Amino acid sequence: MKTIRNPWLKLREGIGQADYDLINRLQERCIREDQTTLKLELDYKLGVSSGTDSAGIRQINEFLYFDEQELIGYMGICEFGGADTPLEANGMVHPEYRRQGVFGTLSRLAIAEWKRRSPKSMLLLSDRKSEAGQAFIQGTGARYHHSEHEMYLRGNRPAIPNDLESLIFRKATNADAREIHRQNAIYFGDQPGEEETSDPTEGMILPEEEEKRGMTIYLAEADQQVIGKVHIQRSPGIGGIYGLGVLPGHRGKGYGRAILLKAIDKLKEADAGDIMLQVAVENANALRLYQSCGFVETSTMDYYELK
Repeated sequence: MKTIRNPWLKLREGIGQADYDLINRLQERCIREDQTTLKLELDYKLGVSSGTDSAGIRQINEFLYFDEQELIGYMGICEFGGADTPLEANGMVHPEYRRQGVFGTLSRLAIAEWKRRSPKSMLLLSDRKSEAGQAFIQGTGARYHHSEHEMYLRGNRPAIPNDLESLIFRKATNADAREIHRQNAIYFGDQPGEEETSDPTEGMILPEEEEKRGMTIYLAEADQQVIGKVHIQRSPGIGGIYGLGVLPGHRGKGYGRAILLKAIDKLKEADAGDIMLQVAVENANALRLYQSCGFVETSTMDYYELK
């Protein structure tokens, strides 16, 4: 164990390339040492912000703990969706600087920021195999919320059935924001948010803005009707598949498999070395679909809710 000699903190609204590199190196060290998974969403965050804000920090999302010039601890807040969507927090401490209060300091700061912003709740994340992470969360009083498997594609994906090859797979635009919001409400229980505002898309995901951050949304259409969607993210060396769903009136026809396979093709065209996705543990139908298309479980992330 190394003794902390000159500690200091950096608090940021977003991360720039220099912060990204420091955090990513620490993440690689922790994963290698602990053999567990972290969910820090660094590539997405780098796309959201350059890490500089001339107007000053409005919301603190990045908490970096240094000893002299070495980053020894990090906790990040992620905020997806609208105002009613819980914040997510995940973090880590350098293996040689643990048990010196680093994570406690970072978590207190993150929780204080959550309370200042007052969203509905906060989700604390921990790999199921991380004894230290699980023990820390239990000490906060957070209650178990749900779990997700992380899955990676292994081997070649099966062919799309001939009768589904004609499925139209088009890139969403900002004009599709309300449709994407509607589908998220159906699949994931997000609030529809129909209140009157000067901006009808306020609080909604804007596909053209998301694409600037590396996340592209595709709508699937059959017989001139939208039947589902999927979000794909391209990062250096890896591609992610998120938010996949088929509308209730079109289920049981193989559309989910076709959308998944087309998403895989899009990522392969973009030279994604690895392709991954996340699925709720209790979603048995989706789990079977992903397994049948060549995905295997690599880790399980547990989510605990603070209210």
